[in-house]
Amino acid sequence: MYTKKIYFSGGNVSELQEIFRDVPGVVNVLVGKVSARNVRSYVEPEPCEVDEISAVEIEFNPKKRDLSVLMDILFSALNPYAENNLGVYYATGEDEPQVELHLNFIANRGKQPAVSSARLTINDPNSNPKFARKCFVRVGRLKNFVVAPEEEQNFLRKHPEIQTDIDLTKLKTSLRF
Repeated sequence: MYTKKIYFSGGNVSELQEIFRDVPGVVNVLVGKVSARNVRSYVEPEPCEVDEISAVEIEFNPKKRDLSVLMDILFSALNPYAENNLGVYYATGEDEPQVELHLNFIANRGKQPAVSSARLTINDPNSNPKFARKCFVRVGRLKNFVVAPEEEQNFLRKHPEIQTDIDLTKLKTSLRF
């Protein structure tokens, strides 16, 4: 079976692991630390390096689950317009266009289109930045992923008594596959 991997950071990684582990088409979800290069932010214009951020590695079957759907699930759980160390890191260059396209959509959602004097709507996403919400998602190419020890894997399954910031039951029932 052909699989791909994508890496998400932000919020509590134990919660992210629990969210993605039951998604159809997802083969495996591991908690660990990610480092990435040429990380670009929609707020900070200069690319940077990211070192040692907690993240989840999601291994998925692209024939059963699209990468865009995985990012939609991420943005359902975590707000891309809040500063919460949210990041999407890809391992192969073939994923870069899809990740960038999806994040450009998220960054420009709600922006007012420019209108010319002839009352034609111009689809210029940079026309008036004051109407745009700031997207705090960072995106970049993976440099390294180090898997966390076994005691950190599936933490919420091992400790169901722990309260989570995200209502996992409500989120899972709201997702439609």
